[in-house]
Amino acid sequence: MKEYDVIIIGSGPAGIFAGLELAGTGLRTLILEKGRDIVARSCPISHHNGKCLRCKPCDILCGWGGAGAFSDGKLTLTTEFGGMLDAYMEKPKVAELIEYIDKEYLKFGATTTVYGDDKLDQIRQIQRVAAAADLNLIPARIRHLGTEKCTEILTRMREHLDDKCEIRTGCPVDRILVENGKYTGVVLQNGEAIHSKYLIAAPGREGAEWFSGQAKSLGLSMITNPVDIGVRVELPAVVLEHITDIVYESKLVYFTKSFDDRVRTFCMNPYGEVVNENNAGLITVNGHSYAEKRTDNTNFALLVSKSFTEPFKEPITYGKSIANLANLLGGGVIVQRLGDLLDGRRSTPERINRGMVVPTLKDATPGDLSLVLPYRHMVAIIEMLEALDKVAPGVNSRHTLLYGVEVKFYSSRPTLTKGLESEVTNLFAAGDGAGVTRGLAQASAAGVVVAREILAREAGENVGAEGEILR
Repeated sequence: MKEYDVIIIGSGPAGIFAGLELAGTGLRTLILEKGRDIVARSCPISHHNGKCLRCKPCDILCGWGGAGAFSDGKLTLTTEFGGMLDAYMEKPKVAELIEYIDKEYLKFGATTTVYGDDKLDQIRQIQRVAAAADLNLIPARIRHLGTEKCTEILTRMREHLDDKCEIRTGCPVDRILVENGKYTGVVLQNGEAIHSKYLIAAPGREGAEWFSGQAKSLGLSMITNPVDIGVRVELPAVVLEHITDIVYESKLVYFTKSFDDRVRTFCMNPYGEVVNENNAGLITVNGHSYAEKRTDNTNFALLVSKSFTEPFKEPITYGKSIANLANLLGGGVIVQRLGDLLDGRRSTPERINRGMVVPTLKDATPGDLSLVLPYRHMVAIIEMLEALDKVAPGVNSRHTLLYGVEVKFYSSRPTLTKGLESEVTNLFAAGDGAGVTRGLAQASAAGVVVAREILAREAGENVGAEGEILR
């Protein structure tokens, strides 16, 4: 039986950057990816009149490069959002890691353009207007790779690693093996058992439920993150141009007057398009934009964050139940004009066609999102749109389109050390699927953290300093 020093589950940004750090160190490394290789990833939706074929696995979510990296590719060069690494280390260390991975992306061909590096006076002015509307604009430096450029970068990373570690695509893992509290290996879905000294579990958002199930079966302590559920908003790009031309992706946070719930903008895509995501047969919505191709629309998510207390322990199941309801009523993603929602009626194809916003997602069913989202979430979204309209008049237009639902499946994370090691010896967790990060930059940085911890352990350096369990 062939054995390895390190097995990495998942070839998203966390897995790739762990692989890059381990390359050339002499450690025998195996990367296991259930999706297809980068050259084989191709969503067939454009060839089938915009209809999602519910491929398994979904090429938008799975495969070399992961979901967020392959779909859009935005590096948020900040410690203020995009993950929870600062729960395990000081913010200056997180900032140092983000700077490091940014330079790595540049080495592989990332654009040198960074939004938010200049125009500070204009950013301050937007912040002042936002504050008057009870919105907190969190400025960040953004390096937008773009879907097509991101594919080129990820392909170069794949080629770089090709002769430095073993990569198996189309190779899903069934379970993780542990003996006496120590990791020993994995079993693939085809029944093959593979052993290694270390495991880096970085399964991505699509693998979040699988990893949560593995953690439960292994008896790992889990922390329940806030559950993020909401809609994707689409409107004319000109409405937000005065903001997106300056900061590209504006992170705006609002606390509702009705329930004091936190609502935020997420994954803003100027001149982009709305897309389907297939989460193991469950159709949700997302968005992305290209570096060199534009639409007339801008889209972004509005996510309502809700923290639950005991006895609630199933955040992913909760999110899936709401997405399932949308799929039940709409056969997939539902789209509704804001005006129809406020009038208490469903949207119809005729009403959508009469609107000023031409939907970029053709495979969405006109319907009524108030039959899907909980009342508290609907109130939060409506309040947020009203607040955003004070910063960007036109956001709260009757013609604005709302797609639902958008759910982020990263709501459970295991108890980890500073080096991101779990309570099982030599089992590490990284990336969005493990609930540690929420974006491309910090996911990449998490992969670096784990790889460096393994290398330090192999060299016998500072093992104790990284071994304290953080609860």
